[in-house]
Amino acid sequence: MYAAEWQFGQDSLMSLIRFEQVSLDFGEQAILIDANLALEPVERVCLIGRNGAGKSTTLKLISGEIAPDHGEIVRRSGLTVSKLDQSLPDALELSVRDVVGSGLQGIQDLVEEYRQKSTSELDAAGLRELEELHRRIDASDGWQVNQRIESIISELNLPSESRMAELSGGWRRRVALAQALVQRPDLLLLDEPTNHLDIATIRWLESVISSFAGSVVFITHDRAFLQQLATRIVEIDRGSLTSWPGDFENYLGHKEKALEDESRENARFDKKLEQEEIWIRQGIKARRTRNEGRARALQRLRKARAARVERDPAARIHIEEAEQSGRQVIRAKNISYRYGDDIVIRDFSVKIMRGDRIGILGNNGVGKTTLLKLLLHDLTPDSGTVKHGTGLEIAYFDQLRASLDPEKSVADVVGDGKDYVRLDGNDCHIVGYLKGFLFSPKRAMTPVRSLSGGERNRVILARLFTRPANLLVLDEPTNDLDMETLEVLEERLTTYSGTLLVVSHDRQFLDNVVTSTIVFEKDGNIQEYVGGYSDWLRHGRSLADKDSPQFRVESQQRNVQSPERRPTKLSYNEQRELEQLPQQIENLESQIRRLEATVSAADFYRQPHEHVQPVLDELSEAQLQLEHAMGRWLSLQELVDLYQQKPR
Repeated sequence: MYAAEWQFGQDSLMSLIRFEQVSLDFGEQAILIDANLALEPVERVCLIGRNGAGKSTTLKLISGEIAPDHGEIVRRSGLTVSKLDQSLPDALELSVRDVVGSGLQGIQDLVEEYRQKSTSELDAAGLRELEELHRRIDASDGWQVNQRIESIISELNLPSESRMAELSGGWRRRVALAQALVQRPDLLLLDEPTNHLDIATIRWLESVISSFAGSVVFITHDRAFLQQLATRIVEIDRGSLTSWPGDFENYLGHKEKALEDESRENARFDKKLEQEEIWIRQGIKARRTRNEGRARALQRLRKARAARVERDPAARIHIEEAEQSGRQVIRAKNISYRYGDDIVIRDFSVKIMRGDRIGILGNNGVGKTTLLKLLLHDLTPDSGTVKHGTGLEIAYFDQLRASLDPEKSVADVVGDGKDYVRLDGNDCHIVGYLKGFLFSPKRAMTPVRSLSGGERNRVILARLFTRPANLLVLDEPTNDLDMETLEVLEERLTTYSGTLLVVSHDRQFLDNVVTSTIVFEKDGNIQEYVGGYSDWLRHGRSLADKDSPQFRVESQQRNVQSPERRPTKLSYNEQRELEQLPQQIENLESQIRRLEATVSAADFYRQPHEHVQPVLDELSEAQLQLEHAMGRWLSLQELVDLYQQKPR
């Protein structure tokens, strides 16, 4: 008994955060019921569950943004937690450096307070306050704030002087991650970090998270991202948190077995309850000899059955199919299209036949949606032709996304105000149809404006699939969908007899659904390949990277240069200065370390003011000199890099 208690004590000291019998309700919905969880150092935990199960809410409990209704959340002393939210940072007029630096605002405030106090005449109490400030800054490594900001900007390859308003969504996501990482957190929380990111940025994010030294808890619908990163899966299911060690594939195998075991156990329980109910209802003779212990056991069985939380019904997705189209669906021949001076499509040809399932693959900004619109006659090519076959009935996902009325209920939007939808020649009540898309009767009457992102996508799919079609066009249909709905959607699309065109950054979705891919590649070509994303990857080709880190930084550098002022070699004096700066920086850093050691001594602030103040002034001056030297080195090195990139 003593050994067990000691072990629990050791584990509790190791854990970053522990949930102990935590419960939380939102209105009538129980998010967590007596849930337990321990997050350990240096692990990557993926939090999974259906839309609405409470994943984002659980992250808020971990971060301390909200408190539980019951139970306790225990955090390790001094724990630093950073969070990357689902929503992108605002497109502000602030520079990237300013936004990243705001992650250390609290520390910068302490340093500024210290500098102000250190230049003032202080009595004994003031010196003690200054000593405490110094201790707090030391504990958070606050003397190197600017170096930390520059380091993370360099590490993540960010355009430090760009304004946030100039950046794409993917780049603003990078900046938000830098803002979180600059704090050097023990625990990093990521809520759907891959949403609206292209494949290049997702793979970049995978590498950053893989090399992060702390622990990570993340929510994602991207199964390839999950499989790459997670060392443990924690599932929210019916108010409980269940931990599954290992990666996603391991979870899938064990989860399937757990559900089978649960089903068998429930069947045995229900059989026993049925037998006991028959016994208790026997005739007068049986009641006279009734076993009161058995009757009490029956009461316990009834309570246990009443308390059982049943699994929600599985998603069921129906796609209303139109009559077959002609054998040839779309024929594009030598089509080209440009926006201003930017050539988006050049001499592209493709023949799409009935029953083809084609994925369109590429990074952000390369022209995937433009290609779709050209193929659908929504845009006219500058040159070349696009011809449609006969009998085409087109259902286009992206068009419905733009037409959602936020004030209408889910049922009104999907049923166009009618109580029934026509499926396979039969009338189906709209509420029953929506159950297949995981909308309860109450949720079906909810206005669209109050839905989550995943719920809105399910509304669009539900509405789209009521429309008879033999050509389905899906532009990013998987954003925000939970994994169960994704899997059901994949199964239904693979049995769809019509033609499918789909744009997606979900690598596994493409692998599971499409039979060929049209790929925007690095050399500017658009090529068609047999198979999905993984099949294309084996060819060793690269995607066009108009929104990748290197492309964006180089573009920014080219834009800064005007034709009249190209980068030139450093002057002789500048070259000598650049060569001498590393040694100067090293000397300053050594001086600062020596002064900080002096200031950190236990009896430093007990000395007379005339002995304390000169040391503080010397430290402050050395820090300012180091900031200037670092900035100068970066400026000169950037000129060298620009010159080396200049075309010869």
